[in-house]
Amino acid sequence: MRDSRLLSILLLLQTRGRMTADKLAAEFEVSVRTIYRDIDQLSAAGAPVYADRGRSGGFQLLDGYRTRLTGLTDAEAETLFLGGLSGPAAQMGFSAAVTTMQLKLLAALPPERQAAAERLAGRFHLDPVGWYQNADDAARLPLIAQAVWNNRRIQVRYESWKGVVDRHLEPLGLILKAGLWYLAARPAEGAAGDPDRSPRTYRVANILDLSVGDQTFERPAAFDLAGWWDATSRRFEAEIFTDRATLRLSTEGLKRLARLGVEQARIAAEAKVGDGGAVVIIPIESIEHAATELLRLGSEAEVLAPPALRAAMRATATQLATLYAT
Repeated sequence: MRDSRLLSILLLLQTRGRMTADKLAAEFEVSVRTIYRDIDQLSAAGAPVYADRGRSGGFQLLDGYRTRLTGLTDAEAETLFLGGLSGPAAQMGFSAAVTTMQLKLLAALPPERQAAAERLAGRFHLDPVGWYQNADDAARLPLIAQAVWNNRRIQVRYESWKGVVDRHLEPLGLILKAGLWYLAARPAEGAAGDPDRSPRTYRVANILDLSVGDQTFERPAAFDLAGWWDATSRRFEAEIFTDRATLRLSTEGLKRLARLGVEQARIAAEAKVGDGGAVVIIPIESIEHAATELLRLGSEAEVLAPPALRAAMRATATQLATLYAT
């Protein structure tokens, strides 16, 4: 455990520069006295760690010093090949960089670990696209990725549900969700339109035209892409379901309901089947959308409420009966 912490201290000082004993102690959840003992141990082992006194002081490494990858454990080195990024990296235009990174990593590993890492990469594969779906056609993704990386403003023509719009944006990050690419971006400072500059979501496949400008922007220091996407996703899921429907389902109907989505699967798993089947309440987007989705349950489900949805199901069933009457 201590050897692992010593290596981690070296890597932190290498990547972050000067750090105080208090910050290091908080990082590893140990006492400040333990950090001082660890620094002494590193110095005794020949690591060029030195301390600066004063209010802005702390520990840091001698300029130019770099640790070697030989400090990686077998599991850590092998796990680097489980990133599953080769497909997404190629879409963003970074395929060559990922290939080069893997070659450099292999070259830095001892021979016995090279074989293990290559074996792991050849036996596990990540495919983020769902069944019966195609990944987004993301021809403009490499340009967007470069703009995100270099903090460059972009101008897009975007097809939203309201129609085609032109936007000047500051791209903050890219997200891959179930084979679909999304861009997190905020309106550029001084751009015409909505004065609200909070980040928004844009589906990359809906970008009809794109140009990357020469002007750069200051990325918000507090912006956390993963945290923002998690909050945005939860808010979207909460807002999209505007109504509820009551269903009576057979055992087979519950199985079919579980295939409609995560929330439906949870409801189906918690349902109790009685003599007359199971009665559940599920969230729906709209009457029209629910009428289409619930047809997938066939005669294994009966809509009990709301009356408008029940009427829509009856009307559709009548139309189908007429269509297949002869």
